[in-house]
Amino acid sequence: MLSASRGVLFDFDGPICDVFRGLPAPGVAQELAELVAQRAPHLGERVRGTDDPMEVHRISREGGAVLLGVVEDALTVAELRAVKVAGAPVEGAAQALHAAHVAKRRIAVVSNNSAACVIEFLAINGLTDLVAEVIGRPSLRPDLMKPAPHPVLAAANALGVEPAEAVLVGDAVTDVEAAKAAGARSIGFANKLPKWSALADAGADVIVSDMQAVADSLITLGASDRWA
Repeated sequence: MLSASRGVLFDFDGPICDVFRGLPAPGVAQELAELVAQRAPHLGERVRGTDDPMEVHRISREGGAVLLGVVEDALTVAELRAVKVAGAPVEGAAQALHAAHVAKRRIAVVSNNSAACVIEFLAINGLTDLVAEVIGRPSLRPDLMKPAPHPVLAAANALGVEPAEAVLVGDAVTDVEAAKAAGARSIGFANKLPKWSALADAGADVIVSDMQAVADSLITLGASDRWA
């Protein structure tokens, strides 16, 4: 599958970075929920009922554009704080990025996190030069986030490849759904055992349990390309 690809797309939170490792997501979700509840009390119960910052962001859209903007800005600030204390990249992630670069694949990061936090993390870890494009959360459009195909299509367009020539590596069902909707293929990263069946049920083309498996495949591909 990778040998037939021209573009390799990586989800960020999971395959590359454990974003909320040092700044737990439930705390961030609570902070955002209080912002929403203060400005839109009718949404308070719903936003306080989730520990997912992204879900609070999605719900905040129902409170209008101003509230959505406030929450989105606060989420981006929290993400920037989080990646600074997230530690090293996920094991095998840097190797996969390097291997994709050596194999002459165009590389993009496609994330529901902000582009700003992705760029910050790549810079902190010396990975910036390996990534051609960063497609982050669409501004004020949570409806365009994965599982919508928009980020995958935007990444393929930015890389100059057809969606069918792109492979998305992601750890969530929404990644697989976004890839399928865009006409791309997907590698499911089951970094937790329960994810394996969920990714399989969603239709992931391949499933791996660690990022080193992706790196090893790309290293083999790069070596074969050199000898071709």
